[in-house]
Amino acid sequence: MAAARRLLPRWAGALRPISAAAAGALPARVKVVEVGPRDGLQNEQSIVPTAVKIGLIDMLSQTGLPVIEATSFVSPRWVPQMADHTEVMQGINKLPGVSYPVLTPNLKGFQAAVAAGAKEVSIFGAASELFTKKNINCSIEESLERFSEVMSAARAASIPVRGYVSCVLGCPYEGKISAAKVAEVSKKMYSMGCYEISLGDTIGIGTPGSMREMLTAVMKEVPVGALAVHCHDTYGQALANILVALQMGVSVVDASVAGLGGCPYAKGASGNVATEDLVYMLNGLGIHTGVDLQKLMDTGTFICNALNRRTNSKVSQASCRL
Repeated sequence: MAAARRLLPRWAGALRPISAAAAGALPARVKVVEVGPRDGLQNEQSIVPTAVKIGLIDMLSQTGLPVIEATSFVSPRWVPQMADHTEVMQGINKLPGVSYPVLTPNLKGFQAAVAAGAKEVSIFGAASELFTKKNINCSIEESLERFSEVMSAARAASIPVRGYVSCVLGCPYEGKISAAKVAEVSKKMYSMGCYEISLGDTIGIGTPGSMREMLTAVMKEVPVGALAVHCHDTYGQALANILVALQMGVSVVDASVAGLGGCPYAKGASGNVATEDLVYMLNGLGIHTGVDLQKLMDTGTFICNALNRRTNSKVSQASCRL
């Protein structure tokens, strides 16, 4: 079923942004990291055509987003949806000033990514032993050893590496995760050379209170300028949790167009916070992103039409002309 084009109401652009002073200490600018093409699509049951993935990334490139995570160089046996990673990387139109990082779980994945033209990669850890075992089939310590091989190869090739830490506010297998454990894993990945650590609420169970507690612990070990947050919206808490992170000095936020996503190893996890909803909130706070919200909404309509589903973005739902 095709979705109608969603248009922002004329008065939306005239909403008066709240002043930074009134909102407390907020960053003047936020870097939005778009994870839809990878995190958003990896959990789709039906294989998304390569041409659709390329079209999605090319449309996202036109929105002003500075970072678009393009694909994942994992074994097709583990994540069949990402089997066309080389074709995607070689098929997209890479714009100057836009980064197109890819996920590389091990040295083999890193080498394949570089051969396909990747200029930045990400590694994926977790603060939960059981989740790590389910996700990448090893212990946390073993995962860090694997990452050291990737880090060495990346340093030799002058390729920046971003680190993800999953399950920072709860795990589908272990339940509550201690903030100290999150801080420990984050510190290790940062010390290995990751320029940025993205803290993921993988099952979207966090609240502003648990977000504050976790960030307080992590910020004692990793500079706030090297932190990002990655919030799933399972319990409807994502924007509230992101606002707390902004108030604590975080200025990098991951999001997924149309709220696509989930996690193959976290049953019940809903999509990431919708990029449209995040940008709408940031606009209202007077925080600069450089992202064109209307173009972003058009991109959400494109991918929802391709997947034959309704957008999870509240902004797009509210702005839809029926």
